[in-house]
Amino acid sequence: MQRVWLDTKRQVHYVQNVTDVDDPLLERATRDGKDWVALAEGETALFREDMTALRLLPPQHYIGAVEAIPGIVPLVERLRDMGAAYELEGDTYFSVESDTHFGEVSGLDAAAMKLLSAERGGDPERPGKKNPLDPMLWMAAREGEPSWDGGSLGRGRPGWHIECVAIALEHLGMGFDVQGGGSDLAFPHHEMGASHAQALTGEYPFAKAYVHAGMVALDGAKMSKSKGNLVFVSKLRRDGVDPAAIRLALLSHHYRADWEWTDSVLTEAVERLGRWRAAVSRPDGPPAEALVEELREALANDLDAPSALAAVDRWAARQAAEGGTDEGAPGVVSRAVDALLGAAL
Repeated sequence: MQRVWLDTKRQVHYVQNVTDVDDPLLERATRDGKDWVALAEGETALFREDMTALRLLPPQHYIGAVEAIPGIVPLVERLRDMGAAYELEGDTYFSVESDTHFGEVSGLDAAAMKLLSAERGGDPERPGKKNPLDPMLWMAAREGEPSWDGGSLGRGRPGWHIECVAIALEHLGMGFDVQGGGSDLAFPHHEMGASHAQALTGEYPFAKAYVHAGMVALDGAKMSKSKGNLVFVSKLRRDGVDPAAIRLALLSHHYRADWEWTDSVLTEAVERLGRWRAAVSRPDGPPAEALVEELREALANDLDAPSALAAVDRWAARQAAEGGTDEGAPGVVSRAVDALLGAAL
């Protein structure tokens, strides 16, 4: 998305967050006998190394939840003071009924929301809540868990959704263009975050559009930390897989589609990368101007990366079969694939 916008001469202000304190992290640290801070820092560093290898353009601001806590506390206090939040046994909850637009991000009904809330970190069955869907804004300190000064909220740590809201409001403000993440973030994360921000500011919308990426499966089941059925970019890199091939494997599926990672997906990407590199290594080739326009048109159509890859495939096949006389064409194709698709040939 950044590459497409930059190609149209837009300026891009990209903010990315990292959840560097949450229950799964603390549980893993306890299980492995590691310091949770060191674990968070190590995983964050590995993630950034992987993203650099995959040639993702970096954000202007990369903010951790812990770093954002001084800005989170006053937001929670403000929500409480304006009646949009309430205390329950020391914890502070957001009242979803305080936002008239609640439910518009995911488009789900209350029953579906309740089921997903239970699956995705919520506590809809907790007694005393005004609404089962109300999410936690501030968790009071628990024994053996890290906590921070929450001012009038008491010691504790922030809920998941308010972390991203604080970061977005500070660095982007209300009504920014796009919020992105996996399709499993539509509810509750993006839904709750939008409601937090809209209740806080009285403005609408929090984000003008959402980009929700499809889920990737392995061996017939969605990849997840809890199941442990994961394919790690870092391991593929250690095994000698070219990061450009990994990137092409990802781009071979539309971002909104659910799909399954298999050995053949990676094999096909490796072979495609080889064909492309062979095609641009020749001193001349078929004209490339039409290909560049095809790439732009495909990506302008809801980031249709598979169609963009197919366009390069056709040019490479023509190069292999017929060659060409345009001395600048291979260089143009190489630069276009680099700039628009992020694959270094």
